[in-house]
Amino acid sequence: MKLHANVFGEGAPFLILHGFLGMGDNWKTLAKKISENGYQVHLIDQRNHGRSPHSNEFNYSLLAADLFEYCKNNRLTDIKLLGHSMGGKTAMFFAVNHPEIMDKLIIADIGPKHYPLHHQDILDGLSSLDFEVLKSRGDVDNALSVYVKDTGVRMFLMKNLFWKEKGELGLRMNLNSLMQNSSEIGLELSEDFVYQGDTLFLKGEKSNYILTEDEERIRRQFPKSKINEIANAGHWLHAENPGDFLASVLGFVKN
Repeated sequence: MKLHANVFGEGAPFLILHGFLGMGDNWKTLAKKISENGYQVHLIDQRNHGRSPHSNEFNYSLLAADLFEYCKNNRLTDIKLLGHSMGGKTAMFFAVNHPEIMDKLIIADIGPKHYPLHHQDILDGLSSLDFEVLKSRGDVDNALSVYVKDTGVRMFLMKNLFWKEKGELGLRMNLNSLMQNSSEIGLELSEDFVYQGDTLFLKGEKSNYILTEDEERIRRQFPKSKINEIANAGHWLHAENPGDFLASVLGFVKN
């Protein structure tokens, strides 16, 4: 599958993978700052997200294969790869299967373990949107607020809105496929999978995605990893504390 990406800067390739229901554009501000440090940053839309193609099939093996095709088509090697949440799982699968083109791996607030499905309210809210009735972003926000109380989460979800044609809104994501395959999102990385390359795990101080008891397994499957905590941040650590997040990332890739 030919993935859509926005590319910033020149230099060593630095690829960023967004989380579930997101898109590469969510990372544009940080991507520009990373590119100013001598990197060519690729903001990639994973399949069924953003402007990338849609498919009924959706799992981490396919997401990793899509990324490998992207690297092959763009002749990218010695890559720095950063993935957040679902994107972090894709990055783990990719690094284990394609260590020959990896340089540094950065995983943002996700571990290799299984995660139970916890997006149902969001999926219910998105599936309830009737764009024959909802004709403005304000209308969509009001409709989503019944299911999603957090304003920040709604703003994140509404970045998927676009004008299909004059007067008709739509969602860029392939919502039907994502709902049908939602059980794939929390899939664990088999404990037989081990990545021997340099790896940085970043966890939010206020997040429960990476717990103290998870760290032993992380170090077992990623023996050359270190785990840093981003202060005053939850799961959206790159948005909640971008300064410390950027400093940690750059410190790691430049070392």
